[in-house]
Amino acid sequence: MDLQEYLNQDTYTMFFRIFIAAILCGIIGLEREFKSHPAGFRTHLLVGIGSCLMMILSLYGFEDYIKIHANSQFDPSRIPSYVISGIGFLGGGTILVKGATVRGLTTAASIWIVAGLGLIIGSGMYILASFTTIIVLMCLIFLNKLEGYMDAKKTRRKMKVVVNSNRSSVDEVIEKLLPYKIKTNKIVMTSCKKDRDGKVTFYYQFDIDIDSTQHRMLEEVLVEIQEVEKIF
Repeated sequence: MDLQEYLNQDTYTMFFRIFIAAILCGIIGLEREFKSHPAGFRTHLLVGIGSCLMMILSLYGFEDYIKIHANSQFDPSRIPSYVISGIGFLGGGTILVKGATVRGLTTAASIWIVAGLGLIIGSGMYILASFTTIIVLMCLIFLNKLEGYMDAKKTRRKMKVVVNSNRSSVDEVIEKLLPYKIKTNKIVMTSCKKDRDGKVTFYYQFDIDIDSTQHRMLEEVLVEIQEVEKIF
């Protein structure tokens, strides 16, 4: 068996594409790693290389079979389509839900992006892959700073809400808060009491964000929304 039979021009092209996928997807992974996200450098690197490998398999892996079975029909897009749908399971593992707070959505999206990068690199679209990597990095780095600047204008407060089961519900309270531009981040039921008539009173604590310039608005909330007992 001669090694030169396997080290042809197509083989070097495959090696180069996997190398490019490792570099570009690894760069995105480093950004996630530096910010201590659940899926970091190695995860993004492996997803990108694996996607590139699947694309290469789709393009080159069945050449001998097609030559032997000339009348057979082959769709090279089938394998990449399964990569895109299957990567959702991996991305879903990075999403953490705690109360009303959801974390990891950006990391899940970046994993989906590097899967796409691996596929287009595997198909030889290097310029598009490089341009996409630059755009993704700009979004992850600079938009994160913009969001931090916007959050700096907000103040985190707590709200004590009392809901009587025969009068309203916690969903109705949230709807009443919407006109005041109050963002609810977390809702915790602290306790509940049942009276002799069978009526239940629920006690909630809301974690809310308000604009730091609109503290006077909280006084209106206390007056207008009877379920709101205290803001602190």
